[in-house]
Amino acid sequence: MRYELYYWDGIQGRGEFVRLALEETGAAYVDVARTMGGEDRMLALMDQRGLAWPPFAPPFLRAGRLLIGQTANILLFLGDRHGLAPKREGGRLWTHQLQLTLADLVVEAHDTHHPIASSLYYEDQKREAKQRASDFIAHRLPKFLSYFERVLGCNPDGPEHLVGSRLTYADLSLFQVLGGLQYAFPKAMTRLARRHRHVMALCTRVASRKRIAAYLASRRRLAFNEQGIFRHYPELDP
Repeated sequence: MRYELYYWDGIQGRGEFVRLALEETGAAYVDVARTMGGEDRMLALMDQRGLAWPPFAPPFLRAGRLLIGQTANILLFLGDRHGLAPKREGGRLWTHQLQLTLADLVVEAHDTHHPIASSLYYEDQKREAKQRASDFIAHRLPKFLSYFERVLGCNPDGPEHLVGSRLTYADLSLFQVLGGLQYAFPKAMTRLARRHRHVMALCTRVASRKRIAAYLASRRRLAFNEQGIFRHYPELDP
């Protein structure tokens, strides 16, 4: 099966979590919005009348007759189909739970530079952004990182993975979040890395996986930039 991934061109965003899963498994897929006329096709599909299960917003994935929306939901599907989640129900739910927690962290990271409204420019809310980022760095970011450090340390199969003894999509997603945080808050992450060695080691292991390493070195991997979820504004990372 050749998947169709629908997400905005030019940014990693939430679509990158899906890309990493597809790249790791070697699945055939097309990044629709990065093809000629692809973004228009995506918008037309979102507005199409008569769809039984219309997507609210990108990312969404076409898999045969299925049209699956929401990042965590897409990964739940791909994890089961491509061996990126445990086979037992408890393990699948635990992996999904970790993904949802990462989604919460992504929202909070985004809101450091857009604390009032996404419809406003960053320049329209710089003062509020500085306050939000300061609290995020001081309180929320350490709390999330400490949680995932504890999850890795409590894994009965060892701290190499979040769940069990094999890679799951939760590992890939934690890698992506860490990369984004290192881009957005390099000073804060340098300080915090010393206290979260399992988390940082997982990031290194994922980056060294054969298919992931090839993807990161390819033109398919978009760079972090100031249009995406994770943005580097030096004034927010003193």
